[in-house]
Amino acid sequence: MRLTTLVGPGGDAHTYEPTPQDSVALSKAVLVFENGLGFEAWLDRLFESSRSKATRVVVTREIHGRTLSDEHGHNESDPHVWHDPQFAIQMVREIELALKKADPDHSGEYQQNADRYVAELQELNTWILGQITMIPESRRKLVTTHDTFGYFAERYGFRVSSVMGTVSSEVSDPSAAQIAAIIEHIRREQVPAIFAENILNPQLTEQVAREAAVKLVPTLFTDALGPEGSDGDSYLKMMRSNVLKIVESLQ
Repeated sequence: MRLTTLVGPGGDAHTYEPTPQDSVALSKAVLVFENGLGFEAWLDRLFESSRSKATRVVVTREIHGRTLSDEHGHNESDPHVWHDPQFAIQMVREIELALKKADPDHSGEYQQNADRYVAELQELNTWILGQITMIPESRRKLVTTHDTFGYFAERYGFRVSSVMGTVSSEVSDPSAAQIAAIIEHIRREQVPAIFAENILNPQLTEQVAREAAVKLVPTLFTDALGPEGSDGDSYLKMMRSNVLKIVESLQ
Protein backbone atom coordinates (compact mmCIF):
# COMPACT_ATOMS: atom_id res chain seq x y z
CA MET A 1 0.00 0.00 0.00
CA ARG A 2 1.06 3.60 -0.59
CA LEU A 3 0.84 6.16 2.23
CA THR A 4 -0.32 9.75 1.77
CA THR A 5 -0.05 12.18 4.70
CA LEU A 6 -2.54 15.03 4.82
CA VAL A 7 -0.96 17.11 7.60
CA GLY A 8 2.80 16.98 7.17
CA PRO A 9 5.83 17.96 9.30
CA GLY A 10 5.28 21.12 11.32
CA GLY A 11 1.57 21.22 10.44
CA ASP A 12 -1.08 21.95 13.04
CA ALA A 13 -3.92 19.44 12.69
CA HIS A 14 -6.11 21.60 14.96
CA THR A 15 -6.18 24.44 12.43
CA TYR A 16 -5.36 22.68 9.16
CA GLU A 17 -7.07 23.92 6.00
CA PRO A 18 -7.50 21.03 3.52
CA THR A 19 -6.49 21.55 -0.11
CA PRO A 20 -8.13 20.30 -3.32
CA GLN A 21 -5.30 17.77 -3.54
CA ASP A 22 -6.36 16.37 -0.17
CA SER A 23 -9.87 15.81 -1.51
CA VAL A 24 -8.45 13.95 -4.52
CA ALA A 25 -6.24 11.81 -2.28
CA LEU A 26 -9.20 10.87 -0.07
CA SER A 27 -11.34 10.00 -3.08
CA LYS A 28 -8.74 7.38 -4.06
CA ALA A 29 -8.00 6.05 -0.58
CA VAL A 30 -8.81 2.58 0.70
CA LEU A 31 -8.16 3.41 4.37
CA VAL A 32 -8.14 6.70 6.22
CA PHE A 33 -6.35 6.66 9.58
CA GLU A 34 -7.33 9.41 12.00
CA ASN A 35 -6.34 10.23 15.55
CA GLY A 36 -9.88 11.02 16.68
CA LEU A 37 -10.86 12.57 20.03
CA GLY A 38 -11.67 15.79 18.21
CA PHE A 39 -8.18 16.32 16.81
CA GLU A 40 -9.08 16.58 13.11
CA ALA A 41 -12.21 18.73 13.31
CA TRP A 42 -12.07 19.42 9.55
CA LEU A 43 -11.95 15.76 8.44
CA ASP A 44 -15.69 15.05 8.42
CA ARG A 45 -16.32 17.87 5.96
CA LEU A 46 -13.39 16.88 3.76
CA PHE A 47 -14.41 13.23 3.74
CA GLU A 48 -17.95 14.10 2.71
CA SER A 49 -16.93 16.56 -0.01
CA SER A 50 -14.43 14.08 -1.49
CA ARG A 51 -17.14 11.40 -1.72
CA SER A 52 -14.56 8.94 -0.48
CA LYS A 53 -15.47 5.27 -0.09
CA ALA A 54 -12.51 4.61 2.18
CA THR A 55 -12.82 2.89 5.54
CA ARG A 56 -12.19 5.37 8.33
CA VAL A 57 -10.04 3.98 11.15
CA VAL A 58 -9.97 5.89 14.45
CA VAL A 59 -6.72 4.73 16.02
CA THR A 60 -7.78 5.93 19.50
CA ARG A 61 -10.95 3.80 19.40
CA GLU A 62 -10.04 1.78 22.51
CA ILE A 63 -8.46 4.65 24.43
CA HIS A 64 -10.42 6.43 27.13
CA GLY A 65 -9.36 10.04 26.59
CA ARG A 66 -9.01 12.84 29.11
CA THR A 67 -11.79 15.42 29.31
CA LEU A 68 -10.90 18.89 30.53
CA SER A 69 -13.14 21.79 31.57
CA ASP A 70 -12.18 25.39 30.87
CA GLU A 71 -12.91 28.37 33.11
CA HIS A 72 -16.37 28.71 31.57
CA GLY A 73 -17.32 25.10 32.27
CA HIS A 74 -16.99 23.96 28.67
CA ASN A 75 -15.71 20.41 28.27
CA GLU A 76 -13.12 19.51 25.65
CA SER A 77 -11.54 16.18 24.82
CA ASP A 78 -7.77 15.94 24.95
CA PRO A 79 -6.54 14.27 21.72
CA HIS A 80 -2.79 14.23 22.48
CA VAL A 81 -2.61 10.55 23.39
CA TRP A 82 0.58 9.84 21.39
CA HIS A 83 2.73 11.49 24.06
CA ASP A 84 2.20 8.30 26.09
CA PRO A 85 4.05 5.41 24.38
CA GLN A 86 1.68 2.90 25.96
CA PHE A 87 -1.18 4.51 24.08
CA ALA A 88 0.98 4.63 20.96
CA ILE A 89 1.19 0.84 21.20
CA GLN A 90 -2.61 0.61 21.17
CA MET A 91 -2.70 2.88 18.14
CA VAL A 92 -0.20 0.67 16.30
CA ARG A 93 -2.38 -2.38 16.97
CA GLU A 94 -5.43 -0.58 15.54
CA ILE A 95 -3.45 0.21 12.39
CA GLU A 96 -2.26 -3.39 12.17
CA LEU A 97 -5.81 -4.77 12.41
CA ALA A 98 -7.11 -2.40 9.74
CA LEU A 99 -4.30 -3.23 7.32
CA LYS A 100 -4.80 -6.95 7.80
CA LYS A 101 -8.51 -6.64 7.10
CA ALA A 102 -7.99 -4.49 4.00
CA ASP A 103 -5.06 -6.51 2.62
CA PRO A 104 -5.22 -10.05 4.04
CA ASP A 105 -2.62 -11.39 1.60
CA HIS A 106 0.05 -9.47 3.50
CA SER A 107 -1.20 -10.07 7.05
CA GLY A 108 2.04 -11.73 8.11
CA GLU A 109 4.12 -8.73 7.08
CA TYR A 110 1.84 -6.31 8.88
CA GLN A 111 2.04 -8.37 12.06
CA GLN A 112 5.83 -8.65 11.91
CA ASN A 113 6.19 -4.92 11.35
CA ALA A 114 3.76 -4.11 14.15
CA ASP A 115 5.44 -6.50 16.59
CA ARG A 116 8.85 -5.02 15.80
CA TYR A 117 7.60 -1.48 16.30
CA VAL A 118 5.76 -2.32 19.51
CA ALA A 119 9.03 -3.71 20.90
CA GLU A 120 10.69 -0.38 20.07
CA LEU A 121 7.89 1.51 21.81
CA GLN A 122 8.24 -0.64 24.91
CA GLU A 123 11.96 0.05 24.90
CA LEU A 124 11.21 3.78 24.52
CA ASN A 125 8.93 3.70 27.57
CA THR A 126 11.61 2.01 29.66
CA TRP A 127 14.18 4.58 28.51
CA ILE A 128 11.88 7.49 29.39
CA LEU A 129 11.26 6.09 32.87
CA GLY A 130 15.03 5.98 33.40
CA GLN A 131 15.53 9.53 32.14
CA ILE A 132 12.78 10.98 34.30
CA THR A 133 14.48 9.76 37.48
CA MET A 134 17.11 12.46 36.90
CA ILE A 135 14.49 15.18 37.55
CA PRO A 136 13.63 15.81 41.23
CA GLU A 137 9.92 15.28 41.80
CA SER A 138 9.51 18.88 42.97
CA ARG A 139 10.75 20.12 39.57
CA ARG A 140 8.56 17.89 37.37
CA LYS A 141 6.48 20.80 36.09
CA LEU A 142 5.69 21.32 32.41
CA VAL A 143 4.42 24.63 31.07
CA THR A 144 3.76 24.82 27.32
CA THR A 145 1.83 27.10 24.98
CA HIS A 146 -1.26 24.88 24.75
CA ASP A 147 -2.20 21.85 26.84
CA THR A 148 -0.51 19.02 24.97
CA PHE A 149 1.31 16.92 27.59
CA GLY A 150 -1.52 15.70 29.81
CA TYR A 151 -1.10 12.02 28.91
CA PHE A 152 2.68 12.26 29.19
CA ALA A 153 2.28 13.87 32.61
CA GLU A 154 -0.08 11.17 33.86
CA ARG A 155 2.27 8.41 32.70
CA TYR A 156 5.50 9.90 34.07
CA GLY A 157 4.48 11.96 37.08
CA PHE A 158 4.51 15.60 35.95
CA ARG A 159 2.25 18.54 36.69
CA VAL A 160 1.24 20.50 33.60
CA SER A 161 -0.21 23.88 32.74
CA SER A 162 -0.37 25.96 29.59
CA VAL A 163 -0.29 29.59 28.58
CA MET A 164 -3.44 29.30 26.44
CA GLY A 165 -5.26 27.11 28.95
CA THR A 166 -6.78 24.78 26.36
CA VAL A 167 -6.02 21.52 24.55
CA SER A 168 -6.66 23.23 21.19
CA SER A 169 -4.26 25.60 19.46
CA GLU A 170 -7.01 27.31 17.46
CA VAL A 171 -8.40 29.55 20.20
CA SER A 172 -7.58 33.25 20.37
CA ASP A 173 -4.70 34.49 22.48
CA PRO A 174 -5.39 34.66 26.21
CA SER A 175 -6.42 37.94 27.80
CA ALA A 176 -4.05 40.12 29.78
CA ALA A 177 -5.65 38.80 32.99
CA GLN A 178 -5.09 35.19 31.89
CA ILE A 179 -1.46 35.91 31.04
CA ALA A 180 -0.97 37.58 34.41
CA ALA A 181 -2.46 34.53 36.13
CA ILE A 182 -0.13 32.06 34.38
CA ILE A 183 2.87 34.28 35.17
CA GLU A 184 1.84 34.32 38.84
CA HIS A 185 1.41 30.54 38.73
CA ILE A 186 4.90 30.09 37.29
CA ARG A 187 6.44 32.29 39.96
CA ARG A 188 4.46 30.73 42.81
CA GLU A 189 5.25 27.18 41.76
CA GLN A 190 8.88 28.06 41.02
CA VAL A 191 8.63 26.53 37.56
CA PRO A 192 12.23 26.17 36.24
CA ALA A 193 11.44 26.63 32.54
CA ILE A 194 8.66 26.86 29.99
CA PHE A 195 8.67 25.19 26.61
CA ALA A 196 7.94 26.49 23.11
CA GLU A 197 6.22 24.23 20.55
CA ASN A 198 7.08 23.48 16.95
CA ILE A 199 3.56 24.14 15.65
CA LEU A 200 3.03 27.56 17.25
CA ASN A 201 4.55 31.01 17.04
CA PRO A 202 6.75 31.35 20.15
CA GLN A 203 5.95 35.04 20.65
CA LEU A 204 3.35 34.49 23.37
CA THR A 205 5.50 31.99 25.25
CA GLU A 206 8.51 34.30 24.94
CA GLN A 207 6.48 37.09 26.55
CA VAL A 208 5.44 34.89 29.47
CA ALA A 209 8.98 33.59 30.00
CA ARG A 210 10.37 37.11 29.94
CA GLU A 211 7.84 38.51 32.41
CA ALA A 212 8.09 35.49 34.71
CA ALA A 213 11.91 35.60 34.50
CA VAL A 214 12.28 31.92 33.63
CA LYS A 215 14.11 30.11 30.87
CA LEU A 216 12.32 29.48 27.59
CA VAL A 217 13.29 26.16 26.01
CA PRO A 218 13.03 25.95 22.22
CA THR A 219 11.45 23.80 20.91
CA LEU A 220 9.45 20.67 21.73
CA PHE A 221 7.73 18.63 19.02
CA THR A 222 4.14 18.56 20.18
CA ASP A 223 1.37 18.14 17.61
CA ALA A 224 3.51 17.37 14.56
CA LEU A 225 6.77 15.78 13.55
CA GLY A 226 9.72 17.87 12.41
CA PRO A 227 11.13 18.13 8.89
CA GLU A 228 13.21 15.33 7.41
CA GLY A 229 16.68 15.25 8.92
CA SER A 230 15.61 16.92 12.18
CA ASP A 231 15.57 15.41 15.67
CA GLY A 232 11.81 15.00 15.30
CA ASP A 233 11.39 13.41 11.88
CA SER A 234 10.02 10.17 13.35
CA TYR A 235 7.90 9.37 16.39
CA LEU A 236 10.73 7.63 18.23
CA LYS A 237 13.19 10.46 17.55
CA MET A 238 10.59 13.07 18.49
CA MET A 239 9.91 11.47 21.85
CA ARG A 240 13.60 11.05 22.66
CA SER A 241 14.35 14.65 21.65
CA ASN A 242 11.51 16.00 23.80
CA VAL A 243 12.49 13.96 26.84
CA LEU A 244 16.16 14.96 26.61
CA LYS A 245 15.19 18.66 26.45
CA ILE A 246 12.76 18.29 29.34
CA VAL A 247 15.31 16.49 31.52
CA GLU A 248 18.10 18.94 30.71
CA SER A 249 15.90 21.94 31.48
CA LEU A 250 14.28 20.71 34.69
CA GLN A 251 17.15 18.96 36.48
